[in-house]
Amino acid sequence: MMTAPTHRPPHTDCRPAIRRRAHPHRARPHRTRLGAGMLVVALSVLGGCAPGSDLAPLPPPASTAYRLGAGDQLRVLTYNDLQLSNTFTVGDNGQIAFPLIGSVAAAGLTTHDLASTIAGRLSSSGILTHPSVSVEIVQYRPIFVLGEVAHPGQYPYMPGMTTLSAVALAGGYTYRAITDYAGDVRSDPGGHAVEGRVKRDSMLQPGDVITIYERYF
Repeated sequence: MMTAPTHRPPHTDCRPAIRRRAHPHRARPHRTRLGAGMLVVALSVLGGCAPGSDLAPLPPPASTAYRLGAGDQLRVLTYNDLQLSNTFTVGDNGQIAFPLIGSVAAAGLTTHDLASTIAGRLSSSGILTHPSVSVEIVQYRPIFVLGEVAHPGQYPYMPGMTTLSAVALAGGYTYRAITDYAGDVRSDPGGHAVEGRVKRDSMLQPGDVITIYERYF
């Protein structure tokens, strides 16, 4: 008698499957290196687009004679005539109101130019035959310090003033300030506003508007 063949089931491992996990101490360095790399990239991107970093450097003030502008306070002395000697402020329209001859354009002129203009007007109008006039600056027009300083606002200009000394007048930088450079809006000799970037030790001019920018991090 033939015996039916016995079919044996394939051998199987009945032990529960074990899911192996990566050792935590081996995985962390990869994540750390990746995170550090992303941080470096982010910092470089932010550094490249920092506020004001795209402004062209503002040329230093010209060494030529100072040009008057709105807000400058002047002392005009007409020799041998005290009635025509007084203190005047250049108005927003760039003019001063002078006795007997009316409005005189002052913005854009040097003090010597303005003295010659006043003398010419006094002579041509027949008020004085040979007038002798001098003009000196009593007080320069103010500067403005804005942005990340303790006390933003208007401050008197002093000859030799730098960006850093202007910031000091405004109470110093805040903890968020970019301290390497600043923005500056300045009027050129033609009266047009020009914006550029200035350093901490850059020389300022009367009427400059300084902006201290906020850093991103």
